[in-house]
Amino acid sequence: MEEITYKHTLPIQLRFNDIDKFGHVNNTVYFSFYDLGKTEYFASVCPHVNWEKEGIVVVHIEADFLAQIRATDNVAVQTAVTEIGTKSFHLMQRVIDTKSDEIKCVCRSVMVTYNLEKHESMALTEEWINAICLYEGKDLKRKKRELSL
Repeated sequence: MEEITYKHTLPIQLRFNDIDKFGHVNNTVYFSFYDLGKTEYFASVCPHVNWEKEGIVVVHIEADFLAQIRATDNVAVQTAVTEIGTKSFHLMQRVIDTKSDEIKCVCRSVMVTYNLEKHESMALTEEWINAICLYEGKDLKRKKRELSL
């Protein structure tokens, strides 16, 4: 499996209410960190998105929690697109400690582009695909699988 290079990093400010009674960030809070990372990634990478008509929705998400985040830690969320299909794409994200580079959590998501007016999935535009591939520095388009008889 190819190593993932994370070009997009967003520092996260921990809030008082992110910390639970055990003194660490509650597992449910990580997903809000990942949402912030996704939002900032697409705002900075994909041009001309009309967020009132077009959306990006999560259809699958899974996370592996590797280490605790304490209130005094400095963290960031990193985001990378790893594969692009016709209507969907795969995201890898992770939360890291910015001082030690320790990986705190890893998240895998499948995202679908969505027409907010018609309430149905829609194809990714060539403009988005090209912008993501250019930003990531590689062709991420899913290769069509050939059927063998």
